[in-house]
Amino acid sequence: MAAALGDFFGEIHNSDRTLAFVNRSSPDAVENLLASLFGEQSIPIEDLMVSDERTETVVLLEDGEVIAESTVDELLQSVLMVNTDIYKTGARSLPEISVPDVLEGLDEMPFRVRGYPASDKEKLLMVAMSRVIERLAAESLGGTLRASFQRLSRVTDEQGTERVYQTVGNSATNVDVYGVDDWETPSLPVTVHTGTSAEYRRSWVVVFTPPEGGRADADHAALVALEDEPNLWDGFWTFRPAFVRRIDRYIAGSL
Repeated sequence: MAAALGDFFGEIHNSDRTLAFVNRSSPDAVENLLASLFGEQSIPIEDLMVSDERTETVVLLEDGEVIAESTVDELLQSVLMVNTDIYKTGARSLPEISVPDVLEGLDEMPFRVRGYPASDKEKLLMVAMSRVIERLAAESLGGTLRASFQRLSRVTDEQGTERVYQTVGNSATNVDVYGVDDWETPSLPVTVHTGTSAEYRRSWVVVFTPPEGGRADADHAALVALEDEPNLWDGFWTFRPAFVRRIDRYIAGSL
């Protein structure tokens, strides 16, 4: 059993992965936007030319093998040409939220990112992954979503976030939210947990576990991030069922 949320960082499968533009025709600015998502995490971005006549795509490579592929347009529309406001305001509805396969495939890689105003891009990918996990919970036929917000008022300060938790809470999924109690508890269909410990004040966690006894291959997902310094975050996401369930048990038992 982990003694702290930070212990889970030592268990991630930190494989070497590379992103590559295949038959690139887009300008350098697109590659620069992609690089801006990754903060201090060094993820190589390469150009590959192949002999077939395929149009430009972006692939994720692991040990030289392609493990995911996305179009440049998917990257532009989902993350590269947007900012976190699209999630805060709810301009993009929960069913519309997605992350391109090549970015979702960066699971269990550590990210060190800055928030606004130090950077207007680095936190975006983790915000988007949080929404992906919340969408998964909303679409499930049960299970549990646990999410920590540092300050609970963030749930209702952001229209898009409040709408998401109304949606998930009204689904078949149980929702537990965690944070410092600085709000007048709204009429959200969630179970509220409050505290003032360092993990309440510093953690950003979104964890979905499907119902016990369900399909063995049912989707599990977790994002874990800790604010090490003001506006500076270390985080990762994972889809490994056993790992996700251990993170879930830690939150349920320790927060």
